[in-house]
Amino acid sequence: MITAFAGGAVFMDLALQGPRGVPQHATILPQPAALPQFRLRDHNGTDFNKESFDDRWSLVFFGFTHCPDICPATLQQLAVARSRVLQEAESSFPNIVLISVDPERDTPEVLAAYVGHFGDGVTGVTGPLDELRKLTSSLGIFFEKSFRDNDDYGVDHSAVVIVINKSAEFHGLFSAPHNIEHFIGDIPLIMESN
Repeated sequence: MITAFAGGAVFMDLALQGPRGVPQHATILPQPAALPQFRLRDHNGTDFNKESFDDRWSLVFFGFTHCPDICPATLQQLAVARSRVLQEAESSFPNIVLISVDPERDTPEVLAAYVGHFGDGVTGVTGPLDELRKLTSSLGIFFEKSFRDNDDYGVDHSAVVIVINKSAEFHGLFSAPHNIEHFIGDIPLIMESN
């Protein structure tokens, strides 16, 4: 009877806490999808392609340096989450990759200055629109120029954070609005699962 009572108490404790080891905020694909081949450049002027994702986890955000709010806020949240996770012993965190949807203005030099504001572990990527669309189409990412009255323009774009696994596969995503605690809680679980 004591064993039954103890077993029941453990079951109730687990039920009240919810599932352990399961991401609570990220959407994980039932079957990871391979990325297509593409040719872009990082903020150091180095080739960036499908193989650049091999053997490391990555968090990919499509945005641009002239973005007034969502892009810098998301990159800052990811940078803070990275810093807090890495403070824990034996913790690791994915590479953060900003892929520009405004290659007309976002040269490697512009991206280098921009990603430098978010600390280590952030890579800026740019390249021709046709190469960029190979990647965005496979990931379901929308982007389009939106012109303003003063001949300036912005770029409307999807605000998800894409999770790429160590096999260079689309593994999951975080939908907006983003939250630092969601990244801190789910990312280590996702990385342990593969």
